[in-house]
Amino acid sequence: MADFDLNDDFVRRLAELLQETGLTEIEYEAEGHRIRVSRQAGGAAMVSAAPAAAPAAAPAAAPSGPSADAVPAGAITSPMVGTAYTAPQPGAASFVKVGDKVREGQTLLIIEAMKVMNQIPAPRGGTVTQVLVEDGQPVEFGEPLLVIE
Repeated sequence: MADFDLNDDFVRRLAELLQETGLTEIEYEAEGHRIRVSRQAGGAAMVSAAPAAAPAAAPAAAPSGPSADAVPAGAITSPMVGTAYTAPQPGAASFVKVGDKVREGQTLLIIEAMKVMNQIPAPRGGTVTQVLVEDGQPVEFGEPLLVIE
């Protein structure tokens, strides 16, 4: 494998993207190399670069029809691995429920990752048509959380 040339400007752009979006971590993969930039509680950015893991082997026979892993249209997906909370605290009303109209930037839920509570804002306004996670449910990166139409 060829040496990995770490581009300082690219790392700075990723760190700026973390700041702009409020995310705590971003990962980028290309040409067999992976870079991850994460923000610690104090606001400092951490960078790690590693060779990308080999892709998993495809199943021998893929089921026909819609995939169980298909992301619904209008879905808001998890930006990180963690535990999803639909309310600000136990016993409180949910941030949103099916039928609610939301505005861009409104908090939809919280994902706890590494003891940090990360508010997940609505990327656009619309109506919540599905809530796909339950309070306290573990979630993976890219997993659909809810649908806004």
